[in-house]
Amino acid sequence: MLKRSSWLATLLGLLAVASVSANVYAIELDEATRTVPLESSGRTVVLTPEQVKRGKRLFNNSCAICHNGGITKTNPNVGLDPESLGLATPQRDNIEALVDYMKDPTSYDGAESIAELHPSIKSAEIFPKMRNLTDEDLFTIAGHILLQPKIVSEKWGGGKIYY
Repeated sequence: MLKRSSWLATLLGLLAVASVSANVYAIELDEATRTVPLESSGRTVVLTPEQVKRGKRLFNNSCAICHNGGITKTNPNVGLDPESLGLATPQRDNIEALVDYMKDPTSYDGAESIAELHPSIKSAEIFPKMRNLTDEDLFTIAGHILLQPKIVSEKWGGGKIYY
């Protein structure tokens, strides 16, 4: 019984440390790191620590099944790294463009809608995880996507060599 109690106490202690360190993550990011492009004109926005945490949680819940680590499982040639986002038509390398994409996605060349294939607000009846996402949720998810290259560098969108 004593062995079981000490094992449980150790496990609870580790969980407490993990939860504290997870909360510190967003707070430790300085303002320069949390600054991401807002729109194509070059305006930027500084994400709050709460937006950073929320964006990560929402991305992991709604997007990571196909985009874990910034890759695209269905098309490994197109990732969520800054280069791929910047080469898309229209460019998807800022928050407003990513929110637009999450509402009504188009092919990489922008020629056709892929809303029936890619989770989006437009196709929320097909993709239930998108049903309850608000514009603020989409904003924080986009912020997470743009913030990751600053945190994990080339690992974000780097594919199988990292994940």
